[in-house]
Amino acid sequence: MSTGSPRQPATIFIFITLVIAMLGIGLIIPVLPGLITKFAGGDVAQGSHVYGWIVGIFALMQFIGSPFLGALSDRYGRRRVILIALAGSSIDYVVMAVAPSLGWLFAARMIAGLTAGVLATTNAYIADVTPPEKRAQAYGLLGAAFGLGFIIGPAIGGLLGNFNLRLPFWVAAGFAGLNWLYGFFILPESLAPENRRPFSWKRANPIGALLALRRFPVVLGLAETYFILSIAQTMLQSVWVLYMGARYGWSTGQVGVSLALVGVTSIVVQAGLVKHIIARLGETRGVITGLGISIVAQICYGSATQGWMIYVIIVLGSFAGIGGPALQSYITRHVPSNEQGAVQGALSGLTSVAGIIGPPLAAWSFGWGIAPGNHFPLPGIPFFESALLITVALVLATRSFRRDAAATGTN
Repeated sequence: MSTGSPRQPATIFIFITLVIAMLGIGLIIPVLPGLITKFAGGDVAQGSHVYGWIVGIFALMQFIGSPFLGALSDRYGRRRVILIALAGSSIDYVVMAVAPSLGWLFAARMIAGLTAGVLATTNAYIADVTPPEKRAQAYGLLGAAFGLGFIIGPAIGGLLGNFNLRLPFWVAAGFAGLNWLYGFFILPESLAPENRRPFSWKRANPIGALLALRRFPVVLGLAETYFILSIAQTMLQSVWVLYMGARYGWSTGQVGVSLALVGVTSIVVQAGLVKHIIARLGETRGVITGLGISIVAQICYGSATQGWMIYVIIVLGSFAGIGGPALQSYITRHVPSNEQGAVQGALSGLTSVAGIIGPPLAAWSFGWGIAPGNHFPLPGIPFFESALLITVALVLATRSFRRDAAATGTN
């Protein structure tokens, strides 16, 4: 199929792409830590350390690959890059399904990291097809796509994992293959030919991509917030399964249900409420409010003494989901159409660096917190560290908004 599809690109097309992608990712979340711990001889503390390294190597390869894919998407269009990313995911899941050792898992994650361009490219896709005043709502819909994927994916993955730890990887590979077919035959291109620009190795390498952000002072300022917030988010994601199992004795099925609840509440907030909340608060106050709620939620996760409390925190903490769409919308307003891919690739690169830092930090902190013989057991320490980081991100965001307002003469 050529890129000159008669279909008009719209949010719904990329929404479907992201839902299917999240289904695959969600399937393996409840079982990957268990598979790694099994390779580590059943030692949960040791398994958490290895898990942190595996997540970190994925992030390192994503840091290298994301700017390259972002630059490619500005030159050749979003659709082709999405197809590359989905092909990489398919290979990753198959290799993990048959992996006989930890070395194979590391290799699979390296392949997936190099081709992990779905999220950055979908963000650029939204900027291509949505007017600035509607982007917060559109990015909220992408957040809902994450939520929908996490309703179905972890629940199914947790149930399948009760039968066989490797079965979810095969199912995830099937979803990735289905998504590639959808992209090849149905997904239209969003980037018009007149908005494309020549490929440049200077912009395609990770350092050059980050340095290029200096041309957009507002984006550069908020990139600091984005980076620190990403560290905090990856910390939460990387220890969720381990924490719930160790502290509350949850099975993979129970973990899957908790992640499904995260998905449900995410859909309600980001698909249903973001439009109205951001319309009332505005993007800047939406970011600040979302970060504030997230700080409180992280502290509550680390402090909860009973498993049932987690479900209450998930529901109330879901309102932190207004911050991400508002931040993405604010950033895209300050970037020209033919550079959305490169900027999103650079931001994805920052997320990758955060993924190198956050998971090992969280996993090692958690391992210390539950280690036998520790005189000061503190299993919730990764969540407290995350809350501190989000507080720093909040301060930086407030500073950036004030500087932008002063520069433009707005309130």
